Amino acid sequence: KGKMNVVFDEMGRPFIILREQAAKQRIQGIPAIKNHIMAARSVASTMKTSLGPKGMDKIMVSPDGDITITNDGATILDLMYVENHIAKLMVELSKSQDNEIGDGTTGVVVLAGALLEQAEELIERGIHPLRISAGYDTACEMATQYMKTVAEKVEWSETNIEPLVKSAMTSLGSKIVNRHLRQIAEICVKAVLAVADLDRKDVNLDLIKVEGKVGASLEDTKLVDGIVLDKAMSHHQMPKEVK
Repeated sequence: KGKMNVVFDEMGRPFIILREQAAKQRIQGIPAIKNHIMAARSVASTMKTSLGPKGMDKIMVSPDGDITITNDGATILDLMYVENHIAKLMVELSKSQDNEIGDGTTGVVVLAGALLEQAEELIERGIHPLRISAGYDTACEMATQYMKTVAEKVEWSETNIEPLVKSAMTSLGSKIVNRHLRQIAEICVKAVLAVADLDRKDVNLDLIKVEGKVGASLEDTKLVDGIVLDKAMSHHQMPKEVK
């Protein structure tokens, strides 16, 4: 253990002087990069088993004893206690994916872990990290161009929302609502189309409010085309709906 002294400044405030500070070593260069890659890969390996429709659920226990069972990547990473800064970046990656797309939160973390695993092998061969990063950027552009050649256009209209419902069902397949998959998917699609600006191809999700109530089942979920005021009735003859 290092020795320390407590001294006081001119204002009487204490501060600590540590001795033998020079004996501590700071990792730099390639070993530091490998440590960062190891931390990111540990997060990715944790998420790997929950990927896909056959992915296993995780039981998350909070310091207060609250238990959460889920295989949703964003939820798992949000509940994980992560100290390493690079591992925290993986958590932020999942959150940004959830905010921008709303799906694929587990996939982006697993993919990032796989890319870092391959990068570690290239670093051991003596390739500079900047060259590896530039190569990944080039590979990303090539993959994006190839995806455009194999992509299929989904034809839909306001009267034919079935393709959108199928897409929503795919995204909701790993969530807890999968027992009432189609019903919830149809509600989601209709809610988005109700507030979507189709000309600008933009959707303001803040215009959609999700209200949860205790005491009913998922199949009682319904879409209200209007405003819900969660207020108690001051008189039993007051109208419950105003059109």
